[in-house]
Amino acid sequence: MADEYPAHRADTWHDTEPDTSDRLYTPEELAAYDAHRSEVAPPLPHHDPLTGPLPGETPAQPDPVASRQPLAPPTPATPAGPQAPVGSGSWPVPSTPRADVAPEQQAPAAPPAPTTPATTGPAAATQPVPERAPMAPSVAPSAAPATPPAGAAQAAATAAPDTAPSTDDGAEDATVQRFMSATDFLDRRSDQTDFGPATWGWRGRVRRWTGGAIAPRMSPAELQHAKDRRAIQRDFDGPRTIAFLNPKGGAAKTTGVLAAGYTFGTVRGGGIVAWDNNETRGTLGIRGHRSAHRNTTRELLEDLEKFNDVYQARIGDLGAFVRSQGDAHFDILASDERPDVTGMIRAQDFAAVHKLLERFYRVILVDTGNNMRAENWLAAAGAADLLVVTSTVREDTGYSGLWMLDALQDAGWEGLKQKTVTVLSDPSSHVDEQLAHDLVQVYEQRTKAVYRVPYDPVLVSGSVVPYAMLSDGTRAAWLKACAGMATLL
Repeated sequence: MADEYPAHRADTWHDTEPDTSDRLYTPEELAAYDAHRSEVAPPLPHHDPLTGPLPGETPAQPDPVASRQPLAPPTPATPAGPQAPVGSGSWPVPSTPRADVAPEQQAPAAPPAPTTPATTGPAAATQPVPERAPMAPSVAPSAAPATPPAGAAQAAATAAPDTAPSTDDGAEDATVQRFMSATDFLDRRSDQTDFGPATWGWRGRVRRWTGGAIAPRMSPAELQHAKDRRAIQRDFDGPRTIAFLNPKGGAAKTTGVLAAGYTFGTVRGGGIVAWDNNETRGTLGIRGHRSAHRNTTRELLEDLEKFNDVYQARIGDLGAFVRSQGDAHFDILASDERPDVTGMIRAQDFAAVHKLLERFYRVILVDTGNNMRAENWLAAAGAADLLVVTSTVREDTGYSGLWMLDALQDAGWEGLKQKTVTVLSDPSSHVDEQLAHDLVQVYEQRTKAVYRVPYDPVLVSGSVVPYAMLSDGTRAAWLKACAGMATLL
């Protein structure tokens, strides 16, 4: 500070204005000070949400005084109003010339820009700091005017609308920032997670032979497989019900429910139940693995009162009525298998059992009967979050599924296409490709998506489905179909 300003500056200052740190500033002086500070304050730097300060933490701001260049004090010929204090502990510069001080002492020439940091300590606190102006851009030879033109201010506000949001009263606050929360950070990292190196084909063999030194990326087919598995494993905000429908027998409804149960169960790891909602007798129980008990939906309805107490009922108690499918990781609730029973499942029966299953399972797969006028059939279709029209590549089964969609639409069902998908299964190794093309084309117009399932000889016998013997094509087709179902849930 001693080298920056002339020696007579300090003497003249003390001779001109004594220490008046305890004096009260006038409102005009305070207003002028605030206006000056707002004009010369540099804009806040932009912070990245990940590297910026945490919410509640005040970001470090540059010193507005240290970043400004010196400005020569006003000449005695044009006296100005009271000057605002600059810096901590300073006082206003006298606004009128003193008669007892020489003019050259009152208005010295502007000192050059400092080349060294400002001196700190007690000596610096006692020396006055001259009024400073905002630093001009490098392309401008002179200092910027104190008040920018109206056109420049409007252009600056238009160029950066996000950095200075408007408040209700029209003022702009440039200090408001939107920080990324911890949850946002984890969500973004989850979306960027890589699926890892290849495990299929020659890419996987190269990775294994080199001990991971060479790790090729997944092929498109393996990458799509990984994405389908992730889609099936997505979380739901509640239990979901999928109903498999076709009023014609032999349309692969039961086979589709078992294949979907196997796919959802093995990929999601459990929490799946396949329910035979036939009004009389269905075949889901005999197509799945048998259990030590022979209880069905009928016995569950008779003992339903034991599950009324939500604090005492346990999922283990439900094990006396459902049949575990072992490594397939899903359960089967069979329909009535007793030949001496003549009653049918009503709509209220479906509602009671469905409410119970929703308490213990995340995904409920409903196998329906062939009578779409039955109460429990209509109740299942109404309670389902997603409808799956199953059909084989045959003209009669394909027509039956379309007729069912026509009947539901005529009955006033809204948004039917958005909540329906189609699964077409090949009934043999040789199918009519033109018929298959026509069925795919018409069902794409009536439902959200159409999935083709190839012929699998292990499903032809009609006996217990050997899940471990399903072909790779069948597994891949049902994985893709279940991924599409999960996406729509």
